[in-house]
Order: sequence, then C-alpha cells, then structure tokens
Amino acid sequence: MSTALSDHAVEPAQGAFAVLIVDDHELVHLGLRLLLSRQRWVSGLHCARNCTEAVELAARHRPPVAVVAVRMGEESSFAACEKVRAAAPATRILVAVEDQPVASLALVAAGAAGIVSKAWSAADISRTIWAVGSGRTGYATHVEGGVLLSEREQSVLSLIASGATNREIASVLHLAPDTIKQHASGLYRKLHVRNRAEAVLKAQRLGLLH
Repeated sequence: MSTALSDHAVEPAQGAFAVLIVDDHELVHLGLRLLLSRQRWVSGLHCARNCTEAVELAARHRPPVAVVAVRMGEESSFAACEKVRAAAPATRILVAVEDQPVASLALVAAGAAGIVSKAWSAADISRTIWAVGSGRTGYATHVEGGVLLSEREQSVLSLIASGATNREIASVLHLAPDTIKQHASGLYRKLHVRNRAEAVLKAQRLGLLH
C-alpha cells in the first residue's frame, strides 16, 4: 500500500527522497509515518505489510531506502532483502529489529545496508534512515556479541574508552552533559555493567572498540 505524506508533512527539501516502510504492525507504520513525515529530507512514504507488497512498491517507486522489519509473520528480513534488492537494486535495506541479537553478517550478505533498533530514540532512528538513504556506510549500527549500539552510543563509548569526561564528550559531540550521561547509562544497561571501567573492559571483550 502506497501512502502519501500526512497533513503534518513539511515541504520536502531539495535532494529529498522517498522511504519504503515494510512491517506488518500497524503501530509501527503509524509511528514511522508520523516521524518521517516531519522530516524535510523525506519526499514520500510507501508502506507495505508483507514481502509481496514490498517488492511491488520497490519496483514501482525505486526508493533509495527501505526500512524492513526483521520478521513479518512467517517471512524473514533475509528473504525480503533479497527480493526487494532483486526488484530494485538501488534500494538500500535497513533492517528494523527490537534489540535482539541478529545475524548481522548474514543480513549484509543478503543485501542489508544496516540495522536499526525500534528501541532507539526518534532522533537516532531518523538520523540512521537518512544516512542509509543518502548512501552512507558504517553509520547505522554496530552489532557484536548480541549488543546493538546506535551510532551515537558508539561515539560515546569510544570517547569513554579514550578517558574523556562527560563534559569533554559533550563538547566533542556538541551535546549537553546530561544527554551524554543518559547515553552512558544506556550503554551500561546494554553491556550489563555498572561503571565506565567495566564498560570499557566488556566492550573490548565483545569487539566493540577498535
């Protein structure tokens, strides 16, 4: 099902592009449509609820990026990636997961350009979709040892490992210190650690720091 921008949509900016949403949950469709219709870089939204609809819309509209649920009923994103890519080779696939461990290398082999978590903030989700749709690589995610980090969390983790304080990290990333504290707390939860030292050691063991 193809869906036009909502009444809340803003005038698309020059160079804006369309996004294909592939998910069998109505609330996911509504949430992503509301989020993306407010972005000036989105020129149109197309919504599919299964792999067949996704292939049809991808072939018809050739969107630069498709956000595909990791599983839709009995269908997996592996099959969706392959079929959408076959129908529209230029469409880049961003697989949407729910923070569970995923076979990232297999998804890449199937044609996925990245992974995004539905648990991320609206800003991180929007930024990742824009990045993948714009042709960026290595921006969307980092997945190792069952740990899924957003691009922002990866940046904060790397700066923590360098010994930077929250205030110093905030200065580098142009964010408020309280925001950095929130990202750090999120990292501790995902890594199941209590402090910076434990976070760095765990991240090194999992291969999250290079």
